[in-house]
Amino acid sequence: MTEQAAVQSSLTEADRVRAGGVGSRRWWRRIRLSEQGPERALPAMAGPLRHLLVDAESLAALRTLFSAPAARTPVRRLTVRVRRWRPPTPGWSGRLGPVPGIRGHRVVLPAGGGAARVTVELVAPVALHDVLAAVWAVLAPVRPLPRPASADVTVVGPVPAWQASAGTVTVVDQLTVNPEIRAYDVVLAPDAAALTAGPDLVGVAVTAGGTGARVTNRQPLVLIDAAAANPIGRGRRYGPEEPSGVLELLTNEPVLRWRIRPSGAADAPAVASGRLDALPLTGDQLAATRRFAQLTCSELPAADPAAEATLLAQVAAGGAVLRVPQLPPSVADRLAEGLLEVLRTELPGVGADPLEWEIRSVRQRSAALRGHGAAFAAGDVTGGTFPALAAPPSVSAVLVTRRPEYLPDVVRQLAGQTYPELEIVLCLHGIELAADVRSQLADCGRPIQIFSAPDGLSFGEVMGAATARARGSLVTKVDDDDVYGPEHVWDLVLAREFSGAMLVGKAAEFVVLQTLGVTVRRAAVPPETYGAPVAGGTMLMARGDLEAVGGWRPVPRSVDRGLMDRVLRAGGLIYRTHPLGYLYERRATGHTWDAGLDYFLRRSGQQWDGVPRYAEFGTAPAPVPHPAEVTAR
Repeated sequence: MTEQAAVQSSLTEADRVRAGGVGSRRWWRRIRLSEQGPERALPAMAGPLRHLLVDAESLAALRTLFSAPAARTPVRRLTVRVRRWRPPTPGWSGRLGPVPGIRGHRVVLPAGGGAARVTVELVAPVALHDVLAAVWAVLAPVRPLPRPASADVTVVGPVPAWQASAGTVTVVDQLTVNPEIRAYDVVLAPDAAALTAGPDLVGVAVTAGGTGARVTNRQPLVLIDAAAANPIGRGRRYGPEEPSGVLELLTNEPVLRWRIRPSGAADAPAVASGRLDALPLTGDQLAATRRFAQLTCSELPAADPAAEATLLAQVAAGGAVLRVPQLPPSVADRLAEGLLEVLRTELPGVGADPLEWEIRSVRQRSAALRGHGAAFAAGDVTGGTFPALAAPPSVSAVLVTRRPEYLPDVVRQLAGQTYPELEIVLCLHGIELAADVRSQLADCGRPIQIFSAPDGLSFGEVMGAATARARGSLVTKVDDDDVYGPEHVWDLVLAREFSGAMLVGKAAEFVVLQTLGVTVRRAAVPPETYGAPVAGGTMLMARGDLEAVGGWRPVPRSVDRGLMDRVLRAGGLIYRTHPLGYLYERRATGHTWDAGLDYFLRRSGQQWDGVPRYAEFGTAPAPVPHPAEVTAR
């Protein structure tokens, strides 16, 4: 069967009629994409094309098309097939993103996964990159971080891999001058010669390769796409007893290659491998890193420092505890300071609490995502020209209370958050504060709004009134009787960025039973996964999303469940990130939902006298308990 006949057989009769028949020799084109294929080298196609069929092995394979020169080709009709498509949760489907001139579209998504198909037909040809970005939103969660102001990003030449599936990128063949308004803010180009658009180009000139970016005349900065390199799916496998592996760079071949193999046997077959010049890692390669609790990279040749740093940053973001005993300066110079600090820290010793290994993993992946994820690190590149745009999105911590005795502790915890753009919205529900207490809270070191709501209003109504006063682009609910570690807000913002979920939170996994004087760990639900529920005192959403689903229900209790139900009914995703940094406290009285202590003791794992003494929970620098003091029941 010829290729044209194969395309013909894959289309319905209606498809063939709308495509204009087979008479025109340029009415169709087919591209096959695999995770091991050379998609980044796909040349620009003669266009515009009346119909392009993209047949991709997986979403990771489809992602590579964004960075190929072929993405500039205008298309009038695009059909995308993904043979190994998996929804984040069964039955989930996204929504077609914005693209001008839609005449019609058709979506076929198997509820539990399988072969997915999306067809979009346009009135006039549009660049493949833009149509593909719209289709991508059907197949994968896409929810950019909300910002009240941002710079336009324009790409001349191939789109960098870390910017691949962003729908806010404009792709052009060459720069032009606009007499009405500054033509460009941020320009990504393969070399400085492409940045010659005259005096109107006053934005940041950034040159970009496949893996990194740098401002002209500055040290290269490694950037990664957090939607691809992230800890989604990583379970609770931590510690030296869990599977460990070796990350090796092979220098005895014509092209520098890397591989990952199980540790313990030099002749063990590789579970993943690839060329260093073919980064970023594919979906299958990233999945292989999540099989291991620990990866050791004993030697880096520094033959391609930017690519080697990019490899380390992506592996680190996946969560396998990374050990790099010898880090060449040329590679270290391209890694973020936060990640370097973690990599240079000694691993937990023999007999250490397994929680210490989990803490190391979380610190490492957070440092990699904050220091190299394009949504956050790109601001460091452009901050010299647009300093106001370099900060992460603002967050409002909304706290409603009837118990003034709890306020000093919880406000202190919020004031101690490491997240830079945080305000506190404190609503006093049917109570008032003494003038000296109010003054003390107002001097907490964070922007804080304190207001009162009548006692007759329901909890849901009061949450709505507090949210209405929030100034942050993101809103997180805080409960007055729980404990929040200093990285808690950062954890939630990172999870929202790499998961694309509408609502993110943590599980109530670490439970402080005050009457018994112990903390128990309940491993009832897996971390780093999609699906409800999350603890109500950890929920984070964009304020726009919160209002779009209807906001808080005016109910006296179960307001958290009511909001999560609204998110799911609206087709949104809920993502549960790691549980560190959140202690769910159960006191003798004062809970609207009281299942009894037995509920929390059943299926519990580790137990601690008092609370775990770690910085992640805000309970350091008290002495860390010896492993012998930690019991399992």
